[in-house]
Amino acid sequence: MSRSIDMTGRTAIVTGGGRGVGRGISESFLGAGAEVRLWYR
Repeated sequence: MSRSIDMTGRTAIVTGGGRGVGRGISESFLGAGAEVRLWYR
């Protein structure tokens, strides 16, 4: 089951977004049109 979410005009802050699961989530938000800010060490 696939869901489409429109994140156009929104900003997503993703912790650990540089690799692994966080990166996958970041890519999903980008694909949905969000501006993504990564928070990582």
